Amino acid sequence: MMMQTSAPEAVRTQPPCDFVAPIDAPRDDLLQRRIDAACSTACAAIAPAWPLDRAIAVNPHWSRIGHSVRTVAARMAVLAGIPVFPSRDLLQQAWRSGRVTAADLTAALTSLPPGTTDGLDAATCVAALDLTPELPRLPLLIDVLDDDPARHQRLSWRQAITHQVSQTCAAYFDEHQADWQPERGGGLYAFWRDTLSHDHGIGVLMGLPDLNRRLHALPADRVEAERWVLQRLGLPEQAWADYLEAVLLTVNGWASWCAYLGWEAAQRGGADPHLRDLLAIRLAWGALLLEGHCDQSAERSFAAVQAAWAEAPATLARAEDMLRIDEIWQSALDTAYQRDLALRLACASSPQVLDAPATRPEVQAAFCIDVRSEPMRRALEAVWPGMRTLGFAGFFGLPIAYTPFATDARRPQLPGLLAPAIEVTDRIDGGSGGDPLDVAAATARQRQFAGRRSWRSASRWPGAAFSFVEAAGVGYVGKLARWLHPSREARARDDLDGLPSRYRELCRPTLDGLDLDARVALAERVLRAMGLERELAPLVLLIGHGSQSANNAHAAALDCGACCGQTGEVNARALARLLNDAGVRAALVQRGIDIPAVTVFVAGLHNTTTDEIEGFDLDLLPAEARARWERLEPVFAHAGDQVRRERAASLGLDPRAGHGALLSQLRRRANDGAQTRPEWGLAGNAAFIIAPRARSESAVLNGRTFLHDYDSARDADGSLLELLMTAPMLVTHWINWQYHASTCAPAHFGSGNKLLHNVVGGRIGVFEGNGGDLRIGLSRQSLHDGERWVHEPVRLTVAIDATAAAIERVLGKHAVVRQLVDNGWLHLWRFDGARMLRYAAGQWQSLPFTGGAATEASAPSAVPVQ
Repeated sequence: MMMQTSAPEAVRTQPPCDFVAPIDAPRDDLLQRRIDAACSTACAAIAPAWPLDRAIAVNPHWSRIGHSVRTVAARMAVLAGIPVFPSRDLLQQAWRSGRVTAADLTAALTSLPPGTTDGLDAATCVAALDLTPELPRLPLLIDVLDDDPARHQRLSWRQAITHQVSQTCAAYFDEHQADWQPERGGGLYAFWRDTLSHDHGIGVLMGLPDLNRRLHALPADRVEAERWVLQRLGLPEQAWADYLEAVLLTVNGWASWCAYLGWEAAQRGGADPHLRDLLAIRLAWGALLLEGHCDQSAERSFAAVQAAWAEAPATLARAEDMLRIDEIWQSALDTAYQRDLALRLACASSPQVLDAPATRPEVQAAFCIDVRSEPMRRALEAVWPGMRTLGFAGFFGLPIAYTPFATDARRPQLPGLLAPAIEVTDRIDGGSGGDPLDVAAATARQRQFAGRRSWRSASRWPGAAFSFVEAAGVGYVGKLARWLHPSREARARDDLDGLPSRYRELCRPTLDGLDLDARVALAERVLRAMGLERELAPLVLLIGHGSQSANNAHAAALDCGACCGQTGEVNARALARLLNDAGVRAALVQRGIDIPAVTVFVAGLHNTTTDEIEGFDLDLLPAEARARWERLEPVFAHAGDQVRRERAASLGLDPRAGHGALLSQLRRRANDGAQTRPEWGLAGNAAFIIAPRARSESAVLNGRTFLHDYDSARDADGSLLELLMTAPMLVTHWINWQYHASTCAPAHFGSGNKLLHNVVGGRIGVFEGNGGDLRIGLSRQSLHDGERWVHEPVRLTVAIDATAAAIERVLGKHAVVRQLVDNGWLHLWRFDGARMLRYAAGQWQSLPFTGGAATEASAPSAVPVQ
């Protein structure tokens, strides 16, 4: 964002070799407010990155969605050399393989706004695939200073500064890994300045023997340092925010971590200074390099920076124009997927399918909307037609934080966008009071923890630490042996680590601190949101999901994003227990929800690595419900085998292997400490369908689609649709763009080679090797199989079964949702009978690859949304 005011003359014309003392704050209050505004704008552009033990997907461009994708692509290219659109090599492969057809390219050219396609045709776009666009780049001060004649005789300043800042941040933010903890009372900027003053080696390596002298000239206060550096730079004020954003992008990993700390602080109603401190540190390094340079080379470099940034608006506009072809190809790639999706949904949404009479199901199974649930749901429905599945966010509507038994640890189990409002703790419930068992079990577990520090030192939860091996020493040999010779064991439950086996089946998550009215209100809200307030089957399954892997720093990224990077076990068990409570059921009748006495809720978990389903608290089931569950177990086995065979080829396994052999291979992979690809996670995600199951039930969607059940007939006021478009739709967009960005810009928004990862701070993130910036996003192994990209970087297509007016009300009410649609961050479709329409330029239009009328011009919904 450009600031349009002009800078005072004193700020713009300081020569590079004259030291300028910091200006007194009272005399320059207006200047300080302008600097604060520019710094705040730059910091606000950085999206947060969650820690390893709570890893959730994030769109790294989240704070930029107020601009079009092409505008953001131009900014990223010019400010930091970061690509946003897929590479032309990837697009060329899609074109030559026939994945993108001439019809797809034509559809892209005709569906994009005229300003995008002016002067371009299909032949020009195809020819451009052989060219690498040389997009302009605005230089930072360090960039031009680092290109001096002596650059080959010293350590690269760019690399050295990134390494030094990164190591300083690692030491400052580490609260879980190092035994010695530094003094942090003065803040990050003061800590960095003190650390640098005691580092006598870095100056020699950088060819700056007088670095300490230069450091003493730097203000000790971060605010004064910002002013001093901006004075030294002498840039036009309208370029400040852009320059500062470019500075932060050089340490984007740590900037994203600081943004996460700011996000957490904001949820508590406070603020966090660390991102601003990091900006000041990175700015100060440029001034340190400049201070004392009085040669002609430094003067030329300084002048080059000033001249380039004076032309920043024109440079950004030129880059945006150059990226028109890349935007066309992105649209063509999206269309190639959408063409196939539309055909599959059209077959599933035929009048014969939609008008088929519904029969009362024997079993209802609620799965998370995660794309990995789609093949399992399809398989279960095929194996047992008496089962009806539905999709709902994997935290099952419980805004909880969970404290495992006999520990002080607490973790959120809900989407990262939300703050916990309810506490869940474990109870040892043996059916006879529980208190004596609680005490005995707690004593036994704490005795186990006393002999090892894994609970507090682990990067995630006990027994799952990636970074704990060195600290634990010989005590970890047994675990290493199991990694090297993986067993065929089923998923381990880390939350029960250290708890004697006799208590494990009796340890149950329980909602705390809620009176009956609050519990009933919660149950009502969840049942209505899931569409389960009536027509309940005798057995209702609440099936969360979780992954299984060993020695994996990013294991949480394979678990449930709706549960903040945890499995859905706790949420499913707590909800099942709530809905089975006799007092809650009796009170629900007064609210118009009558749960039949025969209906029983059962919690389960879908292991997405092995495609097994396990149940919980089965010992509490009545005999009839337990018998129904036992009849389901072979259904789960058959359906799981079907899904495993679908996935086998992508994992390099033989889909023709015997049932037991294939399951054993997947379990061994899950327990193998050397396995870099235990599963593909959400790779390939491409669409989100908000509609009744009948819209997709007969469609094979290849595990690329999020599925959330929604019946507009039960949502007269549109409040549920509003919730879905402002919560799950945003989460799926985050997932889609994390995969997109990690594929298109792996050097900046991907975490690199998993074989080289070292965990930082026990849980903060990873280095690739022993230094450089903190790496965020997905590893290469999560996206690429060694020969090709497994993830296809298409933008999310959201298809909603609702009226145009209902959807447009949400667009008109929520600026964020409107920005995602209008600025091209996702595609919005809606079902209209058996056909589908897309939203573009404020109107509902026929899909460009299906023919038909151009717009619904006669309908009220076709008017532009204000």
